[in-house]
Amino acid sequence: MAELKITEDSLQQTVVDAAWIGGWRVAHWATARTKESWRTPCRYDGKGFPDLILSRDRVIFAELKSSTGRMSVDQTEWLRALTAAGMDARVIWPGDLDALTTELLTPPPKGWRR
Repeated sequence: MAELKITEDSLQQTVVDAAWIGGWRVAHWATARTKESWRTPCRYDGKGFPDLILSRDRVIFAELKSSTGRMSVDQTEWLRALTAAGMDARVIWPGDLDALTTELLTPPPKGWRR
């Protein structure tokens, strides 16, 4: 099977669209370009925090990567810390889209209410 070539921005929009259709709430902190680099307005240990937080009947912390993307040390540490705290924290690659879309579109458990 050929590897899916997709930018991180396109991957993010696809995940967000599927999440919204599936009834999830989605949070993302947008970055801003400065003269020196990209900045995300967050204090303290925010560097490397996952790209998306998805919440419905459970919470998913998602770090999104293009097929050529690489995890930074800070991103890896955040996912480890969240996983150690019992959270569903994961990296989403383009090859994960089919399974993730199915997961996001699966109805919540019976009796669950927003």
